[in-house]
Amino acid sequence: MTRVPRFSGVLVPVLTPFKPDLSPDTQKFVQYCRWMLDQGVDGLAVFGTTSEANSLSADERMALLDALIDAGIPGEKLMPGTGACSLTEAARLTSHAVNHGCRAVLMLPPFYYKGVSDDGLFASFSEVIQRVGDSRLALYLYHIPPIAVVPITLSLIERLIKEYPDTVVGLKDSSGDWSNTESILNAFPGFGTFAGSEAFLLATLRGGGVGCITATGNVNPAGIKHVADNWQTPQADELQAGITLVRKTIQAYPLVPACKRIVAQFHDDVSWAKVRPPLDGLGAEQSSKLLADLEAVDFAMAPLKVEMAAQ
Repeated sequence: MTRVPRFSGVLVPVLTPFKPDLSPDTQKFVQYCRWMLDQGVDGLAVFGTTSEANSLSADERMALLDALIDAGIPGEKLMPGTGACSLTEAARLTSHAVNHGCRAVLMLPPFYYKGVSDDGLFASFSEVIQRVGDSRLALYLYHIPPIAVVPITLSLIERLIKEYPDTVVGLKDSSGDWSNTESILNAFPGFGTFAGSEAFLLATLRGGGVGCITATGNVNPAGIKHVADNWQTPQADELQAGITLVRKTIQAYPLVPACKRIVAQFHDDVSWAKVRPPLDGLGAEQSSKLLADLEAVDFAMAPLKVEMAAQ
């Protein structure tokens, strides 16, 4: 069987809009995903950290994925997050994604129990892969120790690649530690390593990585994609400095609420600022300061063009 080419470039962990009752707003989610693809990003890493995925139930995640597929967004553009503390839930979410033709999934380690061994983590990933039992599965590991507090070590990566070379095909490194990303790139050439922030995009590509999967791609998709497309040009360092400045400006604030507040402002829809508890939205003072800081660095965001789906 010919496999779909692996992901590369710029992927975005898409924000999840919520209605006043805190249920996901499916229509806005689909519209926003279409807009994101129109901005030229290479894929949608729906149900990532920025998506508030772990504040969503498995049924909510699957219903949103169903809606994307039903709306004609191709599975080859999708890398859903399917990690969960529950092994059965992770397998269920992963099977659902594979059966929808998603090109890959992005999987957190089970993150409730801390201080677990590589043996335990290997067994968890292995069990999910075995339960899904589908040769179409392409799995990207999600290393985010600042949040999960459960790291994916080099030795664990090595074991998984050796056991499942056609399934475990890459990793998103959201450690925020360039030395860790560099170690992965050096240890596993050809592995699909993504930086977790566009601040490391150019260095990752130069080191043999494949791109970035980044929260602020929600608000600066075209700018980040421009760097990915021009990383081998003489202008690459200057372009990188521009997107890094925007990133640093935004991450001075709580990242998910800040991204949602920016979308609310530039897409002229206050409902986008809503987050699901336990997250808090930005207050009026923080919002004003964030927008002023962005204006100071000449940030702008393309407007959302709402297109009615064919009935």
